[in-house]
Amino acid sequence: MTTQVWAGILLLILPVAYNVLFTVLSRTFDYPDILRQPTKQVLNRFADGGSRLVLTWWGFAMTAVLLAPAVVLLSQTLADANATVLTLTTTLGVLAAAVQFLGLIRWPLAVPYLARTATDPSASPATEAAVEVMFQTLNRYLGVAVGEHLGYLFTGLWTALAGVALIQSDVLNPAFGVAGIALAPLFVVGAVEFVGPFERDGWKVSAALVPFAYIGWSTWLLAVGIGLLIAA
Repeated sequence: MTTQVWAGILLLILPVAYNVLFTVLSRTFDYPDILRQPTKQVLNRFADGGSRLVLTWWGFAMTAVLLAPAVVLLSQTLADANATVLTLTTTLGVLAAAVQFLGLIRWPLAVPYLARTATDPSASPATEAAVEVMFQTLNRYLGVAVGEHLGYLFTGLWTALAGVALIQSDVLNPAFGVAGIALAPLFVVGAVEFVGPFERDGWKVSAALVPFAYIGWSTWLLAVGIGLLIAA
């Protein structure tokens, strides 16, 4: 199969896998709303989910990994676009995949230990306090700073540059590129909301914007993937 066909296949698999696993987490773990709950409640709910929940989180983290080859193959498919634009597009796309993976992988690898410790009947108040500090630190650093802030930012920038490359390339109709450029600001605004003076209200604004951004982004990825397969 050609590079274009592989790019099209990955761009179809990625949004389907992401949305299926996100839906499973939403229904079985009340994610992401559960993050508003006290740490003890979150960890008890996580422990109740058992190995099935851990595997679901692992699969969800792997969807971020899947973005990296999709990014590289799309750039190779659009080889007739500007070389500098393609280099930046590939770099930012791979960074988007990396930071999203780093933000998510804490759930299947670090959180199970914290959940076991927090739900241990013999855990002392000092241990419970230490678990809460560690859990919230992981959430703020890997979750908010790396996974959400950098993840939204790099995903938005990649989407914008991929849109520019699609417009420059003759592989697909320029409308695919215009759609990507239109979606990109939603991610960038979501990322900025976690910074400095915006941080206090970041959850509310991001909670409103990001779901629409990912729905639109998933639809766009599917459309580009289908377009590439048809044009191959």
